[in-house]
Amino acid sequence: MSTTLTDGIRVTVEAVFLEEHSDPEDGRYAFAYQVTIENEGLSRVQLRRRHWLITDGNGRLQEVTGDGVVGQQPILDAGEKHQYSSGSVLPTPYGTMEGSYEMHEAGGRIFEAKIPRFALQVPGTLQ
Repeated sequence: MSTTLTDGIRVTVEAVFLEEHSDPEDGRYAFAYQVTIENEGLSRVQLRRRHWLITDGNGRLQEVTGDGVVGQQPILDAGEKHQYSSGSVLPTPYGTMEGSYEMHEAGGRIFEAKIPRFALQVPGTLQ
């Protein structure tokens, strides 16, 4: 589990290997991850965009950007949290993900909430 706190927004991520959706002989390793976004600040915020950096075990970097998360742009009042699950497929048994969310405060301020780097790793695999 990886956690970071940026401007009152705590992002926690936990990843698991999906053996049943993977095919190592074909270079396909599937992972699921659950993200919890908590507003520990005082202002209402809305998550508008995401920016992911996905690095496989060969060092190949893939950048993913887009609106919201899994089709949503959640609004979080102070003290609220939002959880969602998603996934990624790598050609290697190990990789990492990290990134940021573009957050908009009710007062108009826009900031980036950091998504901590976390490992996508087949159990028993050395990094």
